[in-house]
Amino acid sequence: MGLFDTTTKFESSIKQVPYPQEAVYRNLSDLRNLEKVRDRVPEDKVQDFAFDEDTVSLNVAPVGELKLRICEREEPKCVKFETVQSPVPFNVWIQVLPVTADTSKMKVTVKTELNPFIKGMVIGPLQDGVEKIADALAQIPYQPLTPPEREVD
Repeated sequence: MGLFDTTTKFESSIKQVPYPQEAVYRNLSDLRNLEKVRDRVPEDKVQDFAFDEDTVSLNVAPVGELKLRICEREEPKCVKFETVQSPVPFNVWIQVLPVTADTSKMKVTVKTELNPFIKGMVIGPLQDGVEKIADALAQIPYQPLTPPEREVD
């Protein structure tokens, strides 16, 4: 990045999730599970929404094309992403910690390099965006993955 860029970190508030840590982690660590929430993605704001096990790509107006890839999985507590394509490179961490055997809590962190001249203009919208991402992630139905049923003779 440029000479005057500074590292800026945006953190969501802690979100309570009514599902076990392991179920949340398993769903978040395989991006094919985004299929469960495809119908919740606002088509007026997000186009070209695509994903596979490790990457997600989308086109968001006015930002443009974004593509993120999982760069680290720390089972069962953290999934880290890096940008593959973005106007501004950034990293995202989704942390999941247990509260009880059946519930967990989650926090989203975004770290990026921002030029101080534009930082003042974008800090509010970026913090709001991180909070909205965390809210959306906390609303996903993270049903525990059940083993396939065995046939009975």
